[in-house]
Amino acid sequence: MPLAERHLALRRDPHSGEVLARGGDAVARSILERTGFVPVVRYHDRYHRLPKNLGRAEEEHLATRAVARLQAVGYHVEADTAFATEHREPYYLPLGAQVAHLATRIREAESTEDAAAALTELTADHDGILPALAEVLAAAADFYEHLGGPADRYTAKRLRYLSGERLAVIDADLRTTRNELADRHTPHPQRRPCTGEVGPGETEASTVCPCPVPVTTTRPSAPAALPPVPAGRHR
Repeated sequence: MPLAERHLALRRDPHSGEVLARGGDAVARSILERTGFVPVVRYHDRYHRLPKNLGRAEEEHLATRAVARLQAVGYHVEADTAFATEHREPYYLPLGAQVAHLATRIREAESTEDAAAALTELTADHDGILPALAEVLAAAADFYEHLGGPADRYTAKRLRYLSGERLAVIDADLRTTRNELADRHTPHPQRRPCTGEVGPGETEASTVCPCPVPVTTTRPSAPAALPPVPAGRHR
């Protein structure tokens, strides 16, 4: 990770009086948002601010907590004296990261059954992620329905539309994909398990398993993977 992305500044703006956080990478931004900060994305600028209409004591509490959380996972934070702290608050793996692990399972899947099992976590009727997301959207719609603001009923209606129509399209497509994979019973042609065993005719103790190099997703600038070592050859 670039060194610049490990640095943040968390200060009270001298002009607006807002508590602003600048810098950091996606993980830092996630920590800020989970601590209550609001992301602001402009054409030539990006930063986080605390919610409006907070008391000064609450602002200092949230800003100090953000510093503690960021420092706990290795970020260097240049903070106002009011926000500085030696405390380190543990940062636990969020639910989104656990869901994202399904992508790892699919990338490592050696058969259509393995991929279908991962997608089932999304589509399962009773406790799948997508049905649960639909419930969250419906609950948020109910919450907005009775807030009484001029745009609240529209927001509630929009959330119900996302839950009942837009999400339903994604759910239906993924169910079809999952079911098609479950019926195929096909090993992935580029991903086969490597047991580490060598052929019965090999007698050299240094013989390495001739399994193909695992297929991985890399950035365009990443170096190409080395070719597999043929059986009976030394590295």
